[in-house]
Amino acid sequence: MANTPQAKKRARQNEKRFAVNKARRSRIRTYLRKVEEAIASGDRDAATAALKAAQPELMRGVTKGVFHKNTASRKISRLASRVKALG
Repeated sequence: MANTPQAKKRARQNEKRFAVNKARRSRIRTYLRKVEEAIASGDRDAATAALKAAQPELMRGVTKGVFHKNTASRKISRLASRVKALG
C-alpha cells in the first residue's frame, strides 16, 4: 500500500486513468463489433459505414495511449480487406 503522499496521489491518479482507459477500450470494441456484425450479415453498405465510423475511434485510442499505432493500423487493415471482399 502507498505510504507517502506522492504515492497515494499516484494511486488515485492511476485509478482514474484506468477507469477512463477502460471506458475508451470498451467504446472502441463496440465500434469494432458493429463492423464485425455488418460483415457477418453480408451487408456491404452497412459494413462500409461502420468501418468509416470505427477508424477515427481506433486512431483516437492510439493518440490517447490505449492502443499501439501498429495494432490499430493492423485492425483497420484487416477489417477493410474483409469489407472489400464482400460481394
